[in-house]
Amino acid sequence: MLQRLKSYNKFQIATLIALAFHVSGFIAIALFKSELFISLTPLNLIICTALIYVSQTSLSKWFIAFSILAIIIGFSAEWVGINTGFLFGNYTYGKTLGYKWQGVPLLIGFQWFVTLYCIGCAMHMLVERLKARNPLAFERFPKWWMVVSLIGDGALIAVIFDWILEPVAVKLNFWTWADGQIPMMNYYSWWAVSCCLLAIFHFLPFHKQNIFAVHLLLIQTMFFLLLRTFL
Repeated sequence: MLQRLKSYNKFQIATLIALAFHVSGFIAIALFKSELFISLTPLNLIICTALIYVSQTSLSKWFIAFSILAIIIGFSAEWVGINTGFLFGNYTYGKTLGYKWQGVPLLIGFQWFVTLYCIGCAMHMLVERLKARNPLAFERFPKWWMVVSLIGDGALIAVIFDWILEPVAVKLNFWTWADGQIPMMNYYSWWAVSCCLLAIFHFLPFHKQNIFAVHLLLIQTMFFLLLRTFL
C-alpha cells in the first residue's frame, strides 16, 4: 500500500482525497440526508485549503499574500453584504458554515480563496496550453486584452459556479434570502468581487500551474450540480 502511494505524485494524492471526501459527502447528503456530513462543511473548507497549500509547487510570499488577501477580501465583502445589504442583497447565514462574527462565518473567506484560486489556475493553464498549440494566434491580440479576458471570463465562471451553488446552499442552510428569491445583485456582486480577486491573482508573481486546482474546481462543481439535481 505504501509503495503504491509513493508512485502517485502530490497532485494525484490531493485529488484522490478531495474526490473521496466529496463523493462520500454526496452519498451521505443526497441519499441519507445526513446531518453529520452537512455539519462537516467547515472541515471540508479547511481540508480543501490545506490541499491547495500542499499541492502548490512553491509556497512563495506572493502566493501566501494572495491567499490572505482573498480570505480578507472575501470575508469583508460578505460582512458588507450581511450588515448593509449593499453587496449581494438581503440574506442571512445559517449554522452550517460554523462560528460567525457579526453575522458572517469566519470560514467564508476560505471559500472565496479556494474558488478563485482554482478558477485563476484553470484560466492561466488553459491560456498557456492554447498558446503552446497556436502561438501566432495570440500574437494578434494586445497583452492588455488577454489580461481583461483572463479576469473577466474567470469572474464569469465564478458567477456560474455561484449559480450552481445557490439552491444547494439554501437547502443545506448555508444562508437564506430575505424574500426567498436570489436577486440579480448577488450575481453582479459576485462578478465584481471575483474580478478584484482574479486581478490580484494575475498580477502577483507566483506559480499558477496547479493541476489539482483544476481537478478541485471540477469536483466541487460536479458535487453541487449533483446535489442541486437530487436534493
